[in-house]
Amino acid sequence: MVAPRTSERALPGVIEQELADEARAAPLAAWPVPHIGAFVLRAFYVLAALALFVLALKLLTSSASGLASVFGRLAVDGPVNLFGFGWLGAYGTLSGSPVAATALSLLSGGAVSDLESFTMINGSRFGASFVVLFVGFLYYLRHQRNPDGLYIGVVALLTTFTIYTPSMLVGLLALEQGWFDGVSVGAPPGVASATDESFGVVADRAADALPGLVLFALGLGVLLASFQLFDRVLPNLDPPSPRLERVVAFFHRPWAMFAMGGLVTLVTLSVSISLTLLVPLSLKGVVRRHGIIPYVMGANITTFIDTLFAAVLLDTPSAVTVVVTQMALTTAVSVAVLLLLYRPYQRALLALAHRATANRRAFVAFLAAIFVVPGVLLVV
Repeated sequence: MVAPRTSERALPGVIEQELADEARAAPLAAWPVPHIGAFVLRAFYVLAALALFVLALKLLTSSASGLASVFGRLAVDGPVNLFGFGWLGAYGTLSGSPVAATALSLLSGGAVSDLESFTMINGSRFGASFVVLFVGFLYYLRHQRNPDGLYIGVVALLTTFTIYTPSMLVGLLALEQGWFDGVSVGAPPGVASATDESFGVVADRAADALPGLVLFALGLGVLLASFQLFDRVLPNLDPPSPRLERVVAFFHRPWAMFAMGGLVTLVTLSVSISLTLLVPLSLKGVVRRHGIIPYVMGANITTFIDTLFAAVLLDTPSAVTVVVTQMALTTAVSVAVLLLLYRPYQRALLALAHRATANRRAFVAFLAAIFVVPGVLLVV
C-alpha cells in the first residue's frame, strides 16, 4: 500500500516538524551555541577598551608638563579658564567623560591644581548635555520642524547648569577646606604597579619621542577610541525597546525619574547615551516633560562612576578627592532641590525653556549664549 503523497502546501509544516523532532533527539553537545561567539567578542571589546583606557591615562599624564607650557603660552591659567576649556572640550567630543578623564590625568601629572581640575571637570559636565540639544536638532530637521526635540535639549542643559553651578561653588570651598581629604579609594593591590610596568613604560617611551602637544593629542585619541569600544559593549537603547518604554512609563514621580536617570546612566556608563534617550522617549510621550528634570539630575550623579574609576587607576589621592567632592555635592544639591524646592524650580525651569524655544530669534540667542559664555571664560 502506497502512502498518500504530501501536498506541496503542507510540505513546509512537515519539514519544520521533522527538524524539530531531530533537534529534540540530537545530543545537546552536537548543536552549536551561537551566543558563545558574541560573548567572547564582547569580552574582547571590554579588555581592549580597558587597556586603551589605561594607556590613554598614562599618555595624558606623561604629556602634562608639555601641555602646561602650552597653557602658559595661550594664557590658559586658573580655575575660570580651565572651566571654559572643559566646557568647550565637551562640545567638541559630544561627551564629558573624555574631558573629565583628561582633567584628572593633568592633575596627576602636575599640569593643573586640584581646583583647576575640579572646575575643568565641571565644565565638561556643562558641555556634556549639549548632545541632547544636538540630537533634538536632528529630530527637528527630520520631523517636520517639530520644536519639541529642541525644547528637551534646552531643559537638559538648564537642569545641568542650575544644579552644577551651586555644587561647583560649594565644591571649591570644600577643596580649599579639605572637607573630603579623609576619603580614600585606592586601587586593588598590585594594580598600580602592574599598569606602571606595562602601560607606563609605553607612555614613557612615547614621551621621549614625541613633543608634549603631540603626546597629548595621541593620548586623547586613544581615550576616545577606548570609549568607542565601550560603546560596542553597552546595551543598545536607541531606539528604545518596548520593554524600556513600559518601564519608564511606569515611573512619573520625581524621585522615580531621578532613580531612573541614575540607573540608566549607571548601566550605560555614559551620560551622553542616557540623556540622548530623552529625545525619542519624550517625543513618543513615554517621558513627560516634567519628568525630564529629575531624570537629568539623577544621570548627572552616576555619570561620575567612570571618572572615579579613572581617579583610582591614576593612584593619585588628590584626584580621588576631586571626584568624591563632585559626586557628594552634586548629590546633596540635587536631593535638596527635590525635597525642598522642586515645584517652583520645575515651573521656573520649564518656563525658561519655553521662552528659549518660543521662536527662532529666542533659540538663536540661547544657542549663542551657551557658546559665547564658555569662550569668554576661556580667555578672561
